[in-house]
Amino acid sequence: MSRSHVIIGDGIAGSSAAQTIREADPDTDITVITDEGEALYNRILIKEFAKGKLPEAPISIHEPGWYEERDIDLELDTHVTDVDTEANVLHSHSGDEYEYDKLLVATGGTPNSLAGYGIENADAEGIHHFWTFQDARAIREHADEADKGVIVGAGLLGIDLAAICGAQGLDAHYLMRGECWWRYALDPEGAEVLHDAMREKGVTPVFDSGVDRFEVDDDGHVIAAVDPDGERFEGDFAGVAIGLDFNTEFLRGIPVETNDNGIVTDEYMRTNDEDIYAAGDITWFYDTILDEHNQNGAWGSAKEQGSTAGTNMVRDLEHGGRTDEPEEFRWVSSYSITHFEFPFLSFGHPTEGDQEASRKYSDTEWRKLALKDGRIIGGVLIGDLSQQSKLKKLIREERVVGDHVDKLLAADIDMDELETLAPAAAE
Repeated sequence: MSRSHVIIGDGIAGSSAAQTIREADPDTDITVITDEGEALYNRILIKEFAKGKLPEAPISIHEPGWYEERDIDLELDTHVTDVDTEANVLHSHSGDEYEYDKLLVATGGTPNSLAGYGIENADAEGIHHFWTFQDARAIREHADEADKGVIVGAGLLGIDLAAICGAQGLDAHYLMRGECWWRYALDPEGAEVLHDAMREKGVTPVFDSGVDRFEVDDDGHVIAAVDPDGERFEGDFAGVAIGLDFNTEFLRGIPVETNDNGIVTDEYMRTNDEDIYAAGDITWFYDTILDEHNQNGAWGSAKEQGSTAGTNMVRDLEHGGRTDEPEEFRWVSSYSITHFEFPFLSFGHPTEGDQEASRKYSDTEWRKLALKDGRIIGGVLIGDLSQQSKLKKLIREERVVGDHVDKLLAADIDMDELETLAPAAAE
């Protein structure tokens, strides 16, 4: 009997699922649908491309031939408009239909615009959002020719835009709502390490700021941002990174559970519809380490989620229903950047928890740990990333180490001592 898997989204989650499904079932039909005009590329490296550090060639991961060799149908420039969960059929903007036995939704998100918050001229020419390779191409070209820049959004995508300005030699003001960059995970002492690095590259952090409106010239091109206090910052290049709007429009009206954080899944990447799975940025999944639902769209996490979903989709069809032995997604994610020639890594859930511990080791080295019920659940490393493997191991093992914070903040963590003082959860 013919079997059919359909995957919406050709990011790392969707592509990983397709590869996993093909390896597990050589005969099943696989269709990957994406509204982008090109196959999978490295979303991590597009920031280096936009900074002018890399040519296009290393960014692409899968050429169309990759799909052909694996007998996977790739549908580019195709937008799914709705899903009929009773007939197990997708409909596209062009009127095409795609039948499925199992469906994976890995559509990610779309950058939010300040226009949604009533900011005047928020969609003017010269204002960029950074998510796709096409965005990176436009940003690189514009930053190379612009005179001054303005960046809005003090998170992990915002600092990408700030770093692009720094690498392109574009003097810029970086407008932040709080007292430091990524205030949900860092304190001012830790963030100042990065603030100093920004300033050295011509990017000036502006704290307790934001955008009240953008000014444009007679041609509708941005020329400045004005903050709520009336201070004006000139910029013919502007970058905005204020979070994502998750792409679930086509699921409206069908009984798949969603919320403001995306699509709700269990730890097996299954939705409440027995034939639909989800993976990547768009998922609000059950995190077995936190023991609660959460979200994490880091590259490694999305790849593993896609693989987990693909494995369970195949097992479902072999089982004739949802498998009794699904594969569990259990992962300690990490996100690393080297901006302003400075190493930075976050891991796990650094903005969660009920206890925090941090230490500054030098003008260029800082560490922060987040704990919940005495267990490490995440953290941030700046400057020295050498302890990441040890800390991630402690997370996976769920060791109760809250009484040994001084040892966790040692420059070189003594794992033998910690493992003696704090047995793993399974021990």
